Amino acid sequence: MGLTLALHNRKAPGDYLKPRDKLCDQTAASEQIGTVNVTVPMAYRGGGVSFGYPEGFTLMDLVPDDVKPLIHPHWSNFPPVNPMWHYLLAGIYMILGFLSFFGNGVVMYLFLCKKSLRSPANMFVVNLAFSDFMMMVSQFPMFVMNCFSGGFWSLGAFACQLHAFTGALFGLTSLMTLAAIGYDRYCVIVKAFDGGHISSGKAFLIILLCWGYSTAVSIWPFFGWNSYIPEGILTSCSFDYISQDWSTKSFGLFLFIMCYCIPLTIIIFVYSQIVGAIRQHEKALREQAKKMNVENLRSNADAKKQSAEVRIAKVAVANVFLWLLTWTPYAYVVMTGLFGNQEKVTPLVSALPGLIAKTASVYNPIMFAISHPKFRLALQEAFPWFCVHEEKDDDTKSTKTETEAPK
Repeated sequence: MGLTLALHNRKAPGDYLKPRDKLCDQTAASEQIGTVNVTVPMAYRGGGVSFGYPEGFTLMDLVPDDVKPLIHPHWSNFPPVNPMWHYLLAGIYMILGFLSFFGNGVVMYLFLCKKSLRSPANMFVVNLAFSDFMMMVSQFPMFVMNCFSGGFWSLGAFACQLHAFTGALFGLTSLMTLAAIGYDRYCVIVKAFDGGHISSGKAFLIILLCWGYSTAVSIWPFFGWNSYIPEGILTSCSFDYISQDWSTKSFGLFLFIMCYCIPLTIIIFVYSQIVGAIRQHEKALREQAKKMNVENLRSNADAKKQSAEVRIAKVAVANVFLWLLTWTPYAYVVMTGLFGNQEKVTPLVSALPGLIAKTASVYNPIMFAISHPKFRLALQEAFPWFCVHEEKDDDTKSTKTETEAPK
């Protein structure tokens, strides 16, 4: 059955398109069935297996009138996305939510139950797990609910602001915690001989600084500098990166510098220093061993310790590389919306980078905690059924060997 839909003309450039319902003219075949009144926008099947919407139908036509004031007119320039995307993205978010809850929940549980894990370095790892855990708690339930309730933001203006604010707060806290973990590795590896190890008190202050920094950056839309609005396929909310006024652009630049450039600069500096220090240290040891006609200057215990530090640094560098792959697409979309060709910022183009960014809450606990020997040992003791086999370090044997070696 065909569907004829007329749209009101815009009264002003910022007005939304509104569909006008009318009776459909039926063909001779359909007249035998009857005439149907159309009261809401609806998709139709037209000839064969193709699925689509009437020509001229826009994303805004699917949104109830009471929700339209929340949405930027930019999204009225695009047709609705295939409903398949809503169900697909909802399914992906549900999988990510489960993995994030489990992975980050295990890390926090082990830290609370095992005293051996309560070191300053692991305080940063647990803070990262907590912020990632809260990221998914605050994001995926609302997103999934909107995907299954019509494909638009249906929870009101306050929930939209809360959704966007918590996403910015926990996401930026995770980014700054990654930088803090890099700084901790820098102190352990580069500044080891200068007494650079971070104490528990200093680690706690750095964690508070991460949360304070994130709050100070994310709270401004509540005071009129930019705003939190629905984005993309209208099932999630973020700050406005579409409007072209200077207030919007200035806040977008502010976020780009504070949320992307500064953490990236810190991470590049500390890890470049770590790599350089490790190379210089290894070179010096090889030269000294060559002069003494020995293969290795390290004892067994020192070799294991150094190997663990280098392994942790490599894991952190790999995680930072993943972080670049995760957050750069979203930064690109934001900069394109503010200063580039906005026609490229389609609903799906703006929705998919946000999904990619959420994957960080899944791989962070694996990269920083579950791959660490001490966490794996604690995991093996707490959950024997988890099929983790981590050998315990025999400190007594190592000490005895070192003591008897000179004899």
